Amino acid sequence: MRIAVASQNFRIVTGHAGRTRRFLIFEATPDQPAKEVGQLDMPKEMSLHEFRGAGEHPLFAMDAVIAGSAGPGFIRRMAAHGVISCTTSEKDPAAAAAALASGKLPAALPDIHDHADGGHGCSCG
Repeated sequence: MRIAVASQNFRIVTGHAGRTRRFLIFEATPDQPAKEVGQLDMPKEMSLHEFRGAGEHPLFAMDAVIAGSAGPGFIRRMAAHGVISCTTSEKDPAAAAAALASGKLPAALPDIHDHADGGHGCSCG
């Protein structure tokens, strides 16, 4: 299973999947350590929030994407390309990828701040 994990600093799982431009790429199988096989470090226009290209996007080649948070638009868009979107409270990217492959990924913590503006003015992260 090829899994992209949102990680703006390439160290911890970060939120706002649609705005994230940096992802760690893992190959993972059930009950095995996940193996990092690459990184995505994309320009701003390649974040899913900004990408409007008619072509392929690197995330569309994944089996799954993990982030600390993801909006319904991101989830729908990824699903339209056959990619599973998962949110988690796990902060370690390799542990998150291994847990997803084993069916044991911890759920994300509830969002505790107001996204009345659709999350576009949010300063969390």
